[in-house]
Amino acid sequence: MHFSILALPALLSGLSASAQTITGQYDCLPAGGYTLCQNLWGKASGVGSQNSTLRTATTESVSWVTSYTWANGPNQVKSYANVISNAAKGVQLQNVASAPTSWDWTYASQSVGIRADVSYDIWFGKASSGSPATSASSYEIMIWLSGLGGIQPVGSQITTGTVVANHTWNLWKGPNANWEVFSFVSAAGDLNSFDVDLNDFFSKYKPRSDVYEPIS
Repeated sequence: MHFSILALPALLSGLSASAQTITGQYDCLPAGGYTLCQNLWGKASGVGSQNSTLRTATTESVSWVTSYTWANGPNQVKSYANVISNAAKGVQLQNVASAPTSWDWTYASQSVGIRADVSYDIWFGKASSGSPATSASSYEIMIWLSGLGGIQPVGSQITTGTVVANHTWNLWKGPNANWEVFSFVSAAGDLNSFDVDLNDFFSKYKPRSDVYEPIS
């Protein structure tokens, strides 16, 4: 099984002199070992705008800010600004000994009634090629570091108090098109400084038809 990783919205403050900004619905920008993308796939469900600005990027790290203003359609997703790991796509899961990650983020400002999440989005498929969220996808694992305004993942909650990578999660499961989605939602509120080995989510647990359970 192969996988690819997206890191979804982070709102940060402070820009470098060489900052680059993208504004288009599906604009993407090379960012060192990553790719920064707007992904306003649900913009038609609301009224507003979004832009994403690359601050700094190397082969191992990236820093960016996404700013947005939306109205209407409060229960519809408007966008998922994200950075994609260029190195992760097509990697065989059985060859992943570790997948360390560190993410420091914050909401620079919040409007009353904000509805948003900050999460990792990890896609698994049987083929080494293909794109996430297509017929090539078999499973999707989301790791929610924040969820505001009462929003919920796809499906329904199947367990509470699941400990993975030294954090406690409520686990959700549900179908999305032709793949299953498993969402780990932080049970402790916002995790603004997240430093873990993602392989803990891969090696200790695995998706099955009805549950996401420990490997014995």
